[in-house]
Amino acid sequence: MAFDKIKVLVVDDSSFMRRAIRGMIDDDPALTVIDVARDGREAVEKCKRLKPDVVTMDVEMPVMDGITALKHIMEECPTPVLMLSSLTVDGAKATFEAFELGALDFIPKHLDDFSFNIFKIQKMVTGKIKAVARKRVVQKGATARPVKIIDRTIGTVSGAKFSSRHVAIVAIGASTGGPKAVQDVLKRMPADLPVTFIVVQHMPRNFTGPYAERLNQLCKLTVKEARDGDILKNGTVLIAPGGTQMKLVKRGALEVKILLENKPEEALYKPCVDVTFKTVAECYPSRALGVIMTGMGSDGAIGMKDIKNTGGKTLVQDEASCVVYGMPKAVVDANLQDKIASLDQLAGEIINMV
Repeated sequence: MAFDKIKVLVVDDSSFMRRAIRGMIDDDPALTVIDVARDGREAVEKCKRLKPDVVTMDVEMPVMDGITALKHIMEECPTPVLMLSSLTVDGAKATFEAFELGALDFIPKHLDDFSFNIFKIQKMVTGKIKAVARKRVVQKGATARPVKIIDRTIGTVSGAKFSSRHVAIVAIGASTGGPKAVQDVLKRMPADLPVTFIVVQHMPRNFTGPYAERLNQLCKLTVKEARDGDILKNGTVLIAPGGTQMKLVKRGALEVKILLENKPEEALYKPCVDVTFKTVAECYPSRALGVIMTGMGSDGAIGMKDIKNTGGKTLVQDEASCVVYGMPKAVVDANLQDKIASLDQLAGEIINMV
């Protein structure tokens, strides 16, 4: 049975990177590189003329850089764009700026790993391209609707399952599309909400620190990258550091602290939503709200089951507003969700469920 391949435009000023990325993409029978571009200006012209399904865009290029090219593409021919980002603080800051402009996700540059981890890198690149392909991208300018207090019910069949104890912690898990989506939710939270937030976002080392700093500038809540030994406090948001596992541990009757370690070493993700959510359920039985947002894969489903089994509440982002409906779908397929909400509704729902 014939099918249309996903058409990709590869943009990079490095001939080595263009060849490497093209080779990985063309090896996949579902994908094809329709052309390459050496700078941003060429990328904008070819995007308008060739109408690719996905663009992979380097940041640092001559003539026109990737951020400027992204602005033009989103204004003139909105297309799903994946940014190629160096694993540095500067690379992280450029990536977050790209998210604000409409980029859907990023591909970290592992230049030193190409010869050793080519298959792992290829799987990541092709997987992300397939995940965002044909995702509807709209021109910039739309603003989020005001937070709406939906109602105080959790659902017609789930209300009786909850104790009368108030939620003490909101645990959020996300992956592809998550950085911007989580930002959209957290910046709408009031400063006086009497809970702690923790966020597990699949993100490499060197990215979570700048991400936390950016959120702290935009949010009424205090946001920081978690450190070993941090005490959980109301009105704060702790971001799980990239490259490690974040766990919660009880210290006495009232105090809960952060424990950072590499175990389990075999975990696919660092940080891993399931690993963190398991300890959330242990430390806050019947007082946790688990939230799973846009992302590839199924990380978070096991952790949401733990939260639900200990009397907590569960909320997932709906398919229509997800960049990738993978992680939320895994929760819904297992019938672990108490409520499903669009990205615009999530902030209001969290406030209600607290």
